[in-house]
Amino acid sequence: MRGAQLVGRWVESYTGMSADNIKGLLLALSSSLFIGASFIVKKKGLKKAGAAGVRAGVGGYSYLLEPLWWAGMITMIFGEIANFAAYAFAPAILVTPLGALSIIISAVLAHIMLREKLHIFGILGCILCVVGSTTIVLHAPPERQIESVAEVWDLATEPAFLLYAGIVLAAAFVLIFRFAPQYGQTYIMVYIGICSLVGSLSVMSVKALGIALKLTFSGMNQLVYPQTWVFSFVVVSCIVTQMNYLNKALDTFNTAVVSPIYYTMFTSLTILASVIMFKVTDSDLNIFFT
Repeated sequence: MRGAQLVGRWVESYTGMSADNIKGLLLALSSSLFIGASFIVKKKGLKKAGAAGVRAGVGGYSYLLEPLWWAGMITMIFGEIANFAAYAFAPAILVTPLGALSIIISAVLAHIMLREKLHIFGILGCILCVVGSTTIVLHAPPERQIESVAEVWDLATEPAFLLYAGIVLAAAFVLIFRFAPQYGQTYIMVYIGICSLVGSLSVMSVKALGIALKLTFSGMNQLVYPQTWVFSFVVVSCIVTQMNYLNKALDTFNTAVVSPIYYTMFTSLTILASVIMFKVTDSDLNIFFT
């Protein structure tokens, strides 16, 4: 009886999704397919470049001359474009957890193509990621309607989010300048921590930029606002930082380990940032636990 009630609530939740949310859902799923495969192609490119030059894990950039790495990068760009579009249609708290699918794809391909063994705890972790993500997606609270990029700017410059951004940037700088040179090759959490912290800010900026472009294409030009270009600068800066340290992590540690940890930290911080910036209420959060 209890199971039937849960299924009924899940169906009701799904059918209650708006058309925009469904578009965002489909775009996020396709993004995960591209991104999951890109991890493997980039890893193979990094290994090939490392055999001929200085490894990315120790500060080398020989992978920039490796076509296989660029193939993986292009695949990831396609995935990120789909992800970018998904944020324009659906709330970040719905889109981000769907990255769990990329974990499954990268873990399976790493096992087959890279001969990286996925042990029982790794399999269990992937399953838990998918279960958790499914729960979040089915019960994602509605997001407030945004009418202009200026409104997003107002949300991003409120004290609560500015405090969060300040803490994130301070922690990222400490990891980059204090811990990464000394412990990055030993502890996976250093590189992944940098990527996840910076990534939570990039998602909020991507969301803002996606809304700006969506409104511009609908006839309300948002490119005239300086805030749009500030968000664009933040997006580029954050993505460059993420890619740099993600390459270091992939070059140093197994893909089957990097992907789940990165996904978990990145998703958790993004949900926290979304709750702070878009003011998800206690009643909305209770949806996850009912």
